[in-house]
Amino acid sequence: MKDNRGRGKRARAVARKQRRAARVKGPAATTVTVTFRHVDPTDAIRQYAERKLAHLGKYLKRDCDAHVTLSVDKHRHHGEVTVKSGQLSVTAQEETKDLYSVIDLLADKVGRQLKRDREKIQGKKVRTPSTGEVLSAVEEADRTIA
Repeated sequence: MKDNRGRGKRARAVARKQRRAARVKGPAATTVTVTFRHVDPTDAIRQYAERKLAHLGKYLKRDCDAHVTLSVDKHRHHGEVTVKSGQLSVTAQEETKDLYSVIDLLADKVGRQLKRDREKIQGKKVRTPSTGEVLSAVEEADRTIA
């Protein structure tokens, strides 16, 4: 962290505002890496996986890395994805008869997990009641007593 000694209060406030604006720019960037096992790597499958998993950043505040592993055993197409962002790590596995459907199912599953995690975090935030809510609660209490 930078040393703030010697800087005025206003300069520190401006720097803090710039850091916050840079942090809250929009959806986080997603870096997708695809690994193929026992299957020939094709650009079509790689681009499809990158396109489907690039949208995961909208559920996160930080940049994230998604690592997709696609493998084929006889007629079973197996896929595994790990998404890491800060301390959060989400993993999903799927198996079907088609690699494209595996990628679709993985994207849906990881999206649900990230959405659920985000809702948990937002649900834990404590919101203080506004003045109007407090006054209306007091008035209702007075009405029930009288």
